[in-house]
Amino acid sequence: MILSTTARIASRQARPRKRLLPSSTSITTSHYSRSQRLLSSAATNDANNNDVNPHYPHMFTPLDLGPDIGTLPNRVIMGSMHTGLEGHSIPKFVLPLLNAEDDHVDLTEMAVYFAERAKGGVGLMVTGGVSPNRQGWVGPFAGKLTTETERDRHKVVTDMVHSIRIPSYSPNSPDGTEPGRICLQILHTGRYAYHPFAVSASSTRSPISPFKAKELSTSDVKGTIRDFANCATLAKEAGYDGVEIMGSEGYLINQFLVSKTNHRSDEYGGSFENRMRLPLDIVRETRNACGKDFIIIFRLSMSDLVQDGSSWEEVVALAQALEGAGVTIINTGIGWHEARIPTIATSVPRGAFSFVTKKLRDENVVSVPLCATNRINAPSTVESILANGDADLISMARPFLADPDIVKKSREGLDREINTCIACNQACLDHAFIGKTLFGHSHEDIESSLWHICYCKFYSHTQCLSRN
Repeated sequence: MILSTTARIASRQARPRKRLLPSSTSITTSHYSRSQRLLSSAATNDANNNDVNPHYPHMFTPLDLGPDIGTLPNRVIMGSMHTGLEGHSIPKFVLPLLNAEDDHVDLTEMAVYFAERAKGGVGLMVTGGVSPNRQGWVGPFAGKLTTETERDRHKVVTDMVHSIRIPSYSPNSPDGTEPGRICLQILHTGRYAYHPFAVSASSTRSPISPFKAKELSTSDVKGTIRDFANCATLAKEAGYDGVEIMGSEGYLINQFLVSKTNHRSDEYGGSFENRMRLPLDIVRETRNACGKDFIIIFRLSMSDLVQDGSSWEEVVALAQALEGAGVTIINTGIGWHEARIPTIATSVPRGAFSFVTKKLRDENVVSVPLCATNRINAPSTVESILANGDADLISMARPFLADPDIVKKSREGLDREINTCIACNQACLDHAFIGKTLFGHSHEDIESSLWHICYCKFYSHTQCLSRN
């Protein structure tokens, strides 16, 4: 296996990287290429033949993200999910109006939830979406990170995760472990927002929201870029190891990228070079604000599955530009939320969309790690995708609800003991849609949580207004 890996790397090194971006777009050279990382791993394995997992060698091969960040102990990321544990941003003066007995700003429950998955051995985790400003709320008073007070609430999460050590085969880990790591997902919903303050690239309404979005002015776009960078800075101060910038699934950044929802005529509209300016500016500002020792994952929509979405050439050009802007990892996004094609249902075959990640990897235009996603729920599928060279990392989300110890059991060869996610969506998406928390942790179901109460009262009020 090692010889074939080394040979494949040598072959990739011999091929010149393609340059698909317009000549006016600046690109910086990656400080730590995929070839450097994998050659290091191959040399390590050659020297330490016993330091390879006997059950899933590719899945448990460490991934070096460079000297400033360090090594991930395995190739599995726990992807972002709306858990209902991310807190809320309801002002204190509103709480008495809701007859609230508990303000639910304590994130200890969220900390326990992620600590449980870190103990299960996952190399890197991503939180549910947190907004960089009020306009980006998922719903009224949903979780956001814009103030020092909100920052301090998150420290219990990062402290608990960092206290856990993850087994690693890396020789760079003297005690054979790496610290638990967690990134905050920054999510601006754009026209998917379920409140009347929704904004987007242009004034449009999504088919899954009753509210028409207002077009952001040019100055508001620049303010939103600053809000993303501020949110990332606060996340770093709270102890997060990085952020995932949500640029797919039809949310705000995705809305700027495609002509379907971007009808602007300023510097953020028109040509694709202009339409991709927003995500690139966000990544650059985030990197400048947070430094080299901070993970930046960008969730890139590689297949929108909607009419007038991004072309493949645009996906490739954006991926290359994102590397130049400073991303650490590119994660795969598949389909807008309004797309009619199933992407996560039981009917979707396991690993059905890994070919999209492989297609980008085979373009040989980026050297940062690429992460495959969607309907990957078993270690055998993870190992197959990695062994075939389809991706460098695998993101699984709902499988960690079904079994927090899926990575640990895979490492120990206890496949038959894994409680496999069947993609029923009943305890995850169905609960998220009605304001419940997920069943992934044995916490008390807080259907009557403040966010849910506020959301239901707000929605019923707006429905009455819309009918009158």
